[in-house]
Amino acid sequence: MDNPFDYEPIEDFKEELLTNGPASAAAKIQEYLDQQDNIPLNIGITGETGSGKSTFVNAFRGIDNRDERAAPAGPVETTSEATPYPYPIYPNVTLWDLPGIGTPNFSASNYLERVEFEKFDFFIIISADCFRENDVKLAQEIQRMKKKFYFVCSKIDHNLRDEEDSQRDFNAERTLKQIRDNCIQGLEKQGFESPQVFLVSSRHLHLYDFHLLEETLERELPAHKRNTLLLAMPNISHGIISKKKEALQAKIKYLASISALIAAALVPGLSVATDIAMLVATISRYQVTFGLDSKSLQSLAHSASVPLDDLRAVMTSQLGLKEINKELIIKMLCLSVSDAALMAAEEEFRFVPLFGIPAAMIVSFIFTYKALNTFLDMLAEDAQKVFTKALGLNTSVWYHELNGSVAHLKLLLYNANELLNYSCECDVILLQTAHTNHSFLI
Repeated sequence: MDNPFDYEPIEDFKEELLTNGPASAAAKIQEYLDQQDNIPLNIGITGETGSGKSTFVNAFRGIDNRDERAAPAGPVETTSEATPYPYPIYPNVTLWDLPGIGTPNFSASNYLERVEFEKFDFFIIISADCFRENDVKLAQEIQRMKKKFYFVCSKIDHNLRDEEDSQRDFNAERTLKQIRDNCIQGLEKQGFESPQVFLVSSRHLHLYDFHLLEETLERELPAHKRNTLLLAMPNISHGIISKKKEALQAKIKYLASISALIAAALVPGLSVATDIAMLVATISRYQVTFGLDSKSLQSLAHSASVPLDDLRAVMTSQLGLKEINKELIIKMLCLSVSDAALMAAEEEFRFVPLFGIPAAMIVSFIFTYKALNTFLDMLAEDAQKVFTKALGLNTSVWYHELNGSVAHLKLLLYNANELLNYSCECDVILLQTAHTNHSFLI
């Protein structure tokens, strides 16, 4: 997987450091991170009236239909115009609930023009069962406009239940294959080559094909937008949680570099105070990204029909159990002898002539890098435990989720290798920095 956080900006950071000093370089890195956190992603959700668009929009955003932030859902068309629904914690990612195709005001022929199709990165065409004439016409128009689109059957749990009620020897896997093949064959007859159809339950995203849809979207999005989608996604699998951790981990070296550059300032206490503020803001973001904040846990407990206290009981870190604030972070840091020692050493080095400031910068980098990685590990581990508890997963379900595929094993090995390479890279960086005065390079 291409890394959206590539190395192209580093030369700019170096030049800024050498030209305008550490404070300006720190601001430059922060500007880069802010840009990455605010990359816009607009997803159009469309389909015929009553296909379950609004329910899918809510599920995709990880919220219940009864949530005050939810798109209104019902058995009749509830969407009369293109309505934006940003992700609660990543408002730069917006799902647009588009009016049903085939309504008097939105015929298939003028649909894309009416909804201003240019602003969408891709479309998801929703159907309750098989795709109909209006779905096909819209897909053909989207294809003509050279935009990406994906077919999703959003009520596959209903379809399976109906089939089970009508069949004597019902088999879920066989029925799923029949439904998928039927949809694909119908689309192929309309001229679509190798169409992808995803069978999804909007009420149970962890089941069926939603993880395949997520993987496909991630693979086909431009590199710089992949993490934008990933971090906003609800936790529908252990793999999603692991990918989120990797994406967040990729930013830590930049945050640690900001910490180091601020440590170059000759103001006692400024660096430590700034580090604590950075840790509070960053860990708060980790908490909500993993769905461990109070509101997300309550929503999960309700949708999974699991008592909230049971979800909290499996969490081992205080970071997931309490509101993130300065007092909690300082308390957590003080529990670690090494972290406390690093904080003290940074201030002590500041008063050492000649080598004091470079040493303080190195210590500040190590402190922030270590603390953020440690806290990220804690929250990611708690997220895995909460997900397992919420869905009652066991070893056999875990195996089924991964499909026992060699591809997943290769992905795990690849990620392990990347971690090793990055660890070596950090060692080299710190050694280089030790010989530099006020020239802390990432």
